[in-house]
Amino acid sequence: MPSFENKSIRLSWLASSLLLCIALLFPLKSQGEEQSADQAPLPGFFDPMDAPRDYLSGKFVSLVSDMDRFFGDERNYQESNKSVFQLDLTRLMEHGGNRKFALSARAKLHLPSTEERMHLLLETNPDRNITGEPTQGQPAIANQAVAPESYAVGARYEKAEESVWHFSTDAGIKFQSGLSPFARMRGSYSVPLDQWRLKATETVFWFNTIGVGETTQLDLERLVSEPALFRSSTNAAWLRDKNNFDMRQDLSIYHTLNKRIALLYQASAIAVSHPQFQVTEYVLLVLYRYRLHKDWLYFELSPQLHYPKVKNFQSSPSINMRLEMLFDGPK
Repeated sequence: MPSFENKSIRLSWLASSLLLCIALLFPLKSQGEEQSADQAPLPGFFDPMDAPRDYLSGKFVSLVSDMDRFFGDERNYQESNKSVFQLDLTRLMEHGGNRKFALSARAKLHLPSTEERMHLLLETNPDRNITGEPTQGQPAIANQAVAPESYAVGARYEKAEESVWHFSTDAGIKFQSGLSPFARMRGSYSVPLDQWRLKATETVFWFNTIGVGETTQLDLERLVSEPALFRSSTNAAWLRDKNNFDMRQDLSIYHTLNKRIALLYQASAIAVSHPQFQVTEYVLLVLYRYRLHKDWLYFELSPQLHYPKVKNFQSSPSINMRLEMLFDGPK
């Protein structure tokens, strides 16, 4: 078993390095090809990719971006070239009468005179944002509001080519009973596959509180119809101190009813790799999201069915309600 785990860790770091190299080197290669177009080898070799690339950069990508923005998706926050402020107040009601409130917030503000490449970051619980779920891991305190346990301020450098690749690196300080430094590096790359799009995202991070880790995510997307999008998301997170992979598979359909209302249907499986690979929970949910006011105030209602292994996969219903303020600043 130790040798297998060591091989898995080495493969994970190899995949991380390859993805980040692609994100960094591909734009440099593309720039070189543009500068020497007359001397480019294999003229016409990439012509068959023009049609899917045009489709990808047109209606498909525009719809995906609009949906990510409407749902306050992690990718909208990470890859938008606008300043973003997101404040969430979440109430979770579980079977058995357990209730909790959770407050989370984060902001990305681009600094002037930096060509939108330098940003100021403000976050709550930054070491819990690594999987794109800001309230994940909040302690359950019945009928009480759960305030953020830590706050952070940092700086980000980012560079991107819209709809193709995005790279960012962060450095900051977390405030929680003292000062704790952290660093993150994130790279993503999109590949058009006819009517599909494959998006690979890699994040490498270090927090003084939880140590070194990385997350890998693969998204496969297809436009089902004009108002509906299918997305398969495969995510694996690894922490050096735990020597374990936390894995998650989501199958989602985003359905826009009108300019104010959208629905999300999702089925998920959650698993771990240590001490042996096993599924720990299944989740079924429907999320109703309503734009209350203009483009910045949203309300969510999400009935859910959880099937945890600790309860022999018996259903455990819950309802999640969230009020969100989402501000996108000017470019």
